[in-house]
Amino acid sequence: MQVTLFCLKVGHLLPYSMSNSNTTDFTNPSTFILLGIPGLETAHVWISIPFCTMYSIAVFGNFTILFIVKMEPSLHGPMYYLLCMLAVSDLVLSTSTLPKMLSIFWFNSREIDFSACLTQMYFIHCVSAMESGIFVAMALDRYVAICNPLRHSTILTKPVVAKIGLAVVLRGGMLILPYPILARWWPYCRTNIIPHSYCEHMAVVKLACADVRISSYYSLSVAFLVMGLDVIFIAMSYIQILRAIFNLPTKHARLKTFGTCGSHLFVILASYIPVIFSFLTHRFGDNVAIHFHVLMANVYLLVPAMLHPIIYGMRTKQIQDRLLQLLPHKGM
Repeated sequence: MQVTLFCLKVGHLLPYSMSNSNTTDFTNPSTFILLGIPGLETAHVWISIPFCTMYSIAVFGNFTILFIVKMEPSLHGPMYYLLCMLAVSDLVLSTSTLPKMLSIFWFNSREIDFSACLTQMYFIHCVSAMESGIFVAMALDRYVAICNPLRHSTILTKPVVAKIGLAVVLRGGMLILPYPILARWWPYCRTNIIPHSYCEHMAVVKLACADVRISSYYSLSVAFLVMGLDVIFIAMSYIQILRAIFNLPTKHARLKTFGTCGSHLFVILASYIPVIFSFLTHRFGDNVAIHFHVLMANVYLLVPAMLHPIIYGMRTKQIQDRLLQLLPHKGM
């Protein structure tokens, strides 16, 4: 009902009217219309305030991490290279969605070119898959650092970290490539209105007037292959890490080590839980309010990107010390 009312209000923006949607075939429409957060249109300006704040913190924080690691030779190690990869992925993920989202909230600029929509879709899911791989690599780094500390520098050398990074990028890029290819292949003869604030894969594919089970089953398989296996590997790593922590001789050493790993674990949970919720809602959550679903989908793009530099920056003493050294020079 909300979608229909919106169509009547902005009919002059649509390349094809809803009244002709059953008879007009517009395979690969020239534009899609993003609704933002359906049902909360009147609150878009207010919603944009925390979104813009989170995006600003994410951009500033992740660029700060990249700058500090580049400027400080002592931070040129495996853990910090992985942290830089995470910072870059956060910047790409948030920047691929937030500017367009804010243009919807502030200027009612809802149109997005069909090719731009598919490009946005690819980057969102590709970088999300890469981030999942980075979390596995970071869990591996923590496992080696705590369970085999004497061999850490020989196991996770710079070439090994480079190969891990390359594997993470290739895995994400190749597995997600069929998403936009299949989406472009489907005919869209119902509507070009996406009840979302960005071009999420299933939100776009559901608009097709064809049997899209190939896209649905493929995305489901990728989710289990990427996210499912990654979660299993991370869980196995942290089980071994916790066992090693409990075997440490002193309470102080246990608390210190657990504090470091606890922050990593919190970041991982904050990243995976909203993703899993959004993924399952698209397929099985017909009774979930659409505005709540879209809000959660935005949360998994913005909140982790904001939290990562804060948590890793605050919990990593070397980054903290280097940042404190830079602050007085900035103030002079």
